[in-house]
Amino acid sequence: MSNQSSPEMSVIVVAARYQTIRKTIRHLQTQTVKDRLEIVIVAPSREQLGLSEAELEDFLQFRVVEIGTIKSLGQAMAAGVRQACASVAVFGEDHCYPEPGWAVALIEAHRKGWDVVGPVMGNANPQSLTSWASFFAGLGRWTEPAVAGEIDDLPPHNSSYKRTMLLDYGPALEAMLEVESLLHQDLRAKGHRLYWEPAAKVRHVSYTSLLSLMQAEFHYGRLFAAARMRRWSLLRRLMYTIGGPLIPLVRLRRVLREIWRAGHQRQLLPRVLPALIVILASNAVGEMCGYAFGAGNASQQRCTFDLDRYRHLAKRDRQVEAG
Repeated sequence: MSNQSSPEMSVIVVAARYQTIRKTIRHLQTQTVKDRLEIVIVAPSREQLGLSEAELEDFLQFRVVEIGTIKSLGQAMAAGVRQACASVAVFGEDHCYPEPGWAVALIEAHRKGWDVVGPVMGNANPQSLTSWASFFAGLGRWTEPAVAGEIDDLPPHNSSYKRTMLLDYGPALEAMLEVESLLHQDLRAKGHRLYWEPAAKVRHVSYTSLLSLMQAEFHYGRLFAAARMRRWSLLRRLMYTIGGPLIPLVRLRRVLREIWRAGHQRQLLPRVLPALIVILASNAVGEMCGYAFGAGNASQQRCTFDLDRYRHLAKRDRQVEAG
């Protein structure tokens, strides 16, 4: 155990049941600076969580934040930020597995003065073409090859922040954490600097059930649009709603560029293209609904997909990935 009395980084993980984050905790246990970490688990209740305290003893400290029904990820993440102790807060997920040098790389980058630091993302279940389509649609920008440096956006849910910077949002923090790309945009507008750290690596389990992926993309697209248009005029909302069919074309061009940059254009591109088109179309329909009707229940629906990822893998993949 470390002799220091306070953690250098708080890892905030939202979970309804401890079993869903056990594999993530095991990867956190491999961190070279695990004795400098605080683990903050945000859950409906400690009783429902079913915590295995023995698996958390190697960390400097841990705590459970009880919030009742999890209505949105933003609500749960904000609760974790407010109860955390370290000066740096990072978000973990049940389907994201940090490599051993991840934590120390983030901590060192923050020591150099960066406000937000994000990792390189890798695909944890590359045997599935649907997984690759999902990965590149959502995280392809942050996969290898990677060059350290300032950047305008970082991976959602896996990036680290100066905690006081988040607390400055006050009651608005819940809404800001719902769509982190918009949070990053706002932070940059306020003069904060984002840094991409290739020494910090995270492997991400992507959807392999196409039906679940379509539903998740729809809800996220709707949530994104509702957050984005918060201060828009009715005319602008109408224009974006009508222009919705163009969204997949714009995004497809970006995704194809990332596949090419990563060197997967020959072996992956022809085979993932059909799934990519379905994914981007589902997201665009969600955006159009968001611009037209607002978020609806997208925040709560999104929780069902993000808080137990293994339920949304194809049956043949669940046993492989749960090991």
